[in-house]
Amino acid sequence: MAKFEITVDINRSVADVFAFVSNAENLPRWRATNLETRKTSEGPLAVGSTFKGRFSFLGRQFDGNLRTMEYEPDTLYTSKMSEGPFPLETRYVLQPIDSGTRLLFTLEGESGGFFKLAEPLVVNLAKRTYEADLQNLKELMEAQAV
Repeated sequence: MAKFEITVDINRSVADVFAFVSNAENLPRWRATNLETRKTSEGPLAVGSTFKGRFSFLGRQFDGNLRTMEYEPDTLYTSKMSEGPFPLETRYVLQPIDSGTRLLFTLEGESGGFFKLAEPLVVNLAKRTYEADLQNLKELMEAQAV
């Protein structure tokens, strides 16, 4: 089991940041590994909402389904993907700070096959990728380009 956390402060309101990160259709705008994502369930976003996406990891493209596992407006959003080379769960915990929002991002994944053998290397690469992605998110949100 691989796990890491990244914290980033974003100069935007908690409501703005939560609305953007909890909508998986926005992932391709700020995450390098997400090529496309679309909602597949009906109704407003809630626990159990589903999305289908196309992803890329280590040069390999694959399709995956995301399911919303936790949803507490302006506070917590967790999604889980069971398919792909590295099934994972991503969690966003948001809290207000003087300058805007502190976002704590946590990733937990279960590697298999080749990725199990190379897990320390894969985790290090994934962490660097997510650090860059969260920097992209910060810059996008602060530029008010959303």
